[in-house]
Amino acid sequence: MRFGTDGVRGHANTELTTEFCFSLARAVGRVLGPRAPHRRVVIGGDTRESTPTIEAAVVAGLAAEGLEVLRVGVAPTPMVAFHAAQADALGVMISASHNPFHDNGIKVFGPGGTKLDAETEAEIEAEIDAEIDAEIDAASRAPHSEVVTTPGTGSVGAVSVLTGARERYLEHLLEFLEGRRLESLSVVIDTANGAASDFAEELFERAGAQVTVIHDQPDGRNINAGCGATDPAVLGAAVVSRSAAVGLALDGDADRLIAVDQAGRVVDGDRIIAICAEDLRRRGRLRNDTVVVTVMTNLGFHEAMGRAGIAVVQTPVGDRSVLEALDAGSHSLGGEQSGHIIFRDHASTGDGLLTALVLADVLERSARPMSDLADQAMERLPQVLINVPVAQRIERMDASLTDAIAGIEAQMRGTGRVLVRPSGTEPLVRVMVEARSDTTAERIAEQVADLVRGHLGRAG
Repeated sequence: MRFGTDGVRGHANTELTTEFCFSLARAVGRVLGPRAPHRRVVIGGDTRESTPTIEAAVVAGLAAEGLEVLRVGVAPTPMVAFHAAQADALGVMISASHNPFHDNGIKVFGPGGTKLDAETEAEIEAEIDAEIDAEIDAASRAPHSEVVTTPGTGSVGAVSVLTGARERYLEHLLEFLEGRRLESLSVVIDTANGAASDFAEELFERAGAQVTVIHDQPDGRNINAGCGATDPAVLGAAVVSRSAAVGLALDGDADRLIAVDQAGRVVDGDRIIAICAEDLRRRGRLRNDTVVVTVMTNLGFHEAMGRAGIAVVQTPVGDRSVLEALDAGSHSLGGEQSGHIIFRDHASTGDGLLTALVLADVLERSARPMSDLADQAMERLPQVLINVPVAQRIERMDASLTDAIAGIEAQMRGTGRVLVRPSGTEPLVRVMVEARSDTTAERIAEQVADLVRGHLGRAG
């Protein structure tokens, strides 16, 4: 297994085995331990039934390399990153984010709570490969009854609970409001039966809002199941039935947010970023009058930012790429259409709860309906997304396929665009087409998807 766009991810107990998790943790300790000033690591996880077992293996591997392990229990990914930054420690989150319950993953944060760059991930992968090769070599030379192990550091790190972690994180989120209250807002929050199930209601009640929380009863298997940021239909209906001002949908590890307006219509990450960018600029809080987004961002967003006098920096897909561009340019806001949004002055990674609070604050101060904010923020060009299942995850497409796709895009004569990329986390190829009409976008997207299926084959 290898790092994808968001850590290591796979089917729990078949791909992501406890043996692999232990080896990965030891490799993380060897590569990153010397770079952590206090040799500490903060670890948390989401609500999947496999999380406790995987966490135990990771904790054992980290401790075997002499690191001090600070556990925060079930927690949002951004909470782990926050405490890693506060403690000048490493961070590890056990989660497969928006994937179904049978998948799980390991996200690793370097000192300061930021995701690892590709070079560091390659170092960790090389360390794992070297350990596996050494064990195979030793096993081939040892008697069958002999147990082959790889030596650790000689000292075992302590494992303890990070006390007060939840309260400090909630206080950190509320600091964004600078004393403002949300007392006129009625909100419905969908926590996806995930890591924020025990956080969202208290956060918004302390901010003064009238709160209804749905999908906050995790059972180990219902995370992201027909709910949350990837499936906000039930949230939309709940908002309408309760006459709420806004609906806020998190994903399984609460690092992304999708909203719905008072009529139940989806407000995606592009619109949320546009709303927040214009608000921050009006208040002099948008550094360099610039926002960072990825290649998946709708063309309508670029047009809206141009009209607002806000510059746009574009990156490859992934919040790691967004963060790198934010830090390189000293910018303060960036994110993805999927709802990963980074407020760099307040966080080192995408934070769904923080984004929810920021959006609610804009809505409260505007005294306007959510639909007005969303519609006036940008006009969305028709965009069709198709996930094409393939036999196995791929890193890149061959030249003949990319040339054929470029030929299809050329036929659009500059009136739209085609973006095709392998998923960094699943055996999928993602096809995105934008055009001036829905019918054109749908037709070309199906044409490109069929082309991908013909070249790569359909998953069984």
